[in-house]
Amino acid sequence: MNKGLFITGTGTDVGKTYVTALIVKKLKEAGLNVAYFKAAMSGNEKDENGKLIPGDALHIKEVSKIKQPLESMCPYVYEKAISPHLASQLEGNPVCLDVIKEEYDKLCDEYDFVVCEGSGGIICPIRYDDKTIMLEDIIKLLDLPCLIVADAGLGTINSTVLTYEYMKNINIIIKGIILNNFHKGDLMEEDNKKMCEIKTEIPVLSTVSKNDVDINIEINKLIMED
Repeated sequence: MNKGLFITGTGTDVGKTYVTALIVKKLKEAGLNVAYFKAAMSGNEKDENGKLIPGDALHIKEVSKIKQPLESMCPYVYEKAISPHLASQLEGNPVCLDVIKEEYDKLCDEYDFVVCEGSGGIICPIRYDDKTIMLEDIIKLLDLPCLIVADAGLGTINSTVLTYEYMKNINIIIKGIILNNFHKGDLMEEDNKKMCEIKTEIPVLSTVSKNDVDINIEINKLIMED
């Protein structure tokens, strides 16, 4: 069994966090001691004490019911709802890869499996000052296989295939696609599913509809056992 899995998307607001929450929930219900990790998270609100709360991580925790402490889920939390590289330029505390690896390794030591979520789409700047860190650098640092989350609607063939080709060209392992906001029986979306599989030659492992509380996917597809 691989120790972790990375969830990226074809862009912002395709439902990565929603799908990731269902995946973490699925793994927990299968009996795994599972953790969640997101290296950098923008667009967060402060609590009554002025502390930034990582909203995506809180959502994961509430949906999946995992007991992992919130503070271990995301080492870099920013307030402004912009790319992490720009948020850190404005707010300070730029991402350091050594910290990311250290925090991820701690989770690997404590948990059976770690589900990591990316920021934005695959071409997302995480740091851009005297150092450049892109999302792909974090995926390679953690040496994880990926799932691509895409919206099922119009335009997804283009965005999914372009995401796949970019990741393939930089030697990232992609195990499959998950289509979010899927309407079963919809002619266009069913064709989108078929065309994404044809053009990428990787499977759509599951489809997720609005308000789904579970994801229909085999556990071995998530933990990447043959």
